[in-house]
Amino acid sequence: MSGPVLSGGVVHDLPDDLAVALKAHPEARAAWEDITPLARNEWICWTISVKKAGTREKHVVRAIEDLTAGKRRPCCWPGCPHRERDGGRGAGA
Repeated sequence: MSGPVLSGGVVHDLPDDLAVALKAHPEARAAWEDITPLARNEWICWTISVKKAGTREKHVVRAIEDLTAGKRRPCCWPGCPHRERDGGRGAGA
C-alpha cells in the first residue's frame, strides 16, 4: 500500500502491518504523526514484542483504536526495553 511516508520510532522502524493499518485510518495516522518519536517507539515496541501472531494483530487493532481515541501511549506498558534509559547521554550526563 503506497501513500504518505510514516514516521518511525527512536529505536524501532515502523513495521509493515502497523503502517498499513495507520494508512487505512486517517485519524489514527494524524495522531501518529502528532506524537513524539519516543511515543511512536513505545507503540511500535508494544506491538512487536508479543509472541503470537494473533496477539500482534490485536495490538495493531488496539493501537489504531487508541490513537483514534486520542491516547498517546500504550496503556500499562512499562516502556521499550530496547532503548537506553539515559537517552544516549551516558551515566555522567
